Amino acid sequence: MSDDRQVIEAQLGRPLRAESEVVYRCHLDRPVVVRVPPNLDDGTPFPTLYWLTCPLAITRIGRMEGAGGVKRMESKAEADEEFGQALAQAHDSYAAERESLSDPGLTGPKPTGGVGGTESGVKCLHAHYAHFRAGRENPVGELVSQWVEPLDCVVPCVVDGALNPEWVNRH
Repeated sequence: MSDDRQVIEAQLGRPLRAESEVVYRCHLDRPVVVRVPPNLDDGTPFPTLYWLTCPLAITRIGRMEGAGGVKRMESKAEADEEFGQALAQAHDSYAAERESLSDPGLTGPKPTGGVGGTESGVKCLHAHYAHFRAGRENPVGELVSQWVEPLDCVVPCVVDGALNPEWVNRH
């Protein structure tokens, strides 16, 4: 693919605030998830290590959140001990991975927390899905993937550095 940065910026509708690495792509070779450094280019701490860029996934997950998906996942984590423990492990591994990527010479604030910057529970289904799609263990992201996928676009969301009008009109 030509320029991932240009595609990601078109997907998000804004410039990136730090160099980001594509860690998961769709069947049309467009970025779905990127890894963002722990501190942005201006030094701002950024707790979300994995960021969802796919407009289709963002839309579908947004609908889930709007329908009470975060609260349902919180309830599941409270009621299902195994699920709750797996979620706690996902937060711990997320925080440890982000810490391992931190610049040891950087002074100033560093991001804290687990998935999406939270210490526990579920803050954002988008962040959990992105973590799972980046190849990490995340029980919330795994469940979300079952409801969101397949990401079955028939035309790419971005063409020539801009949102594809043919894609926009279909979703």
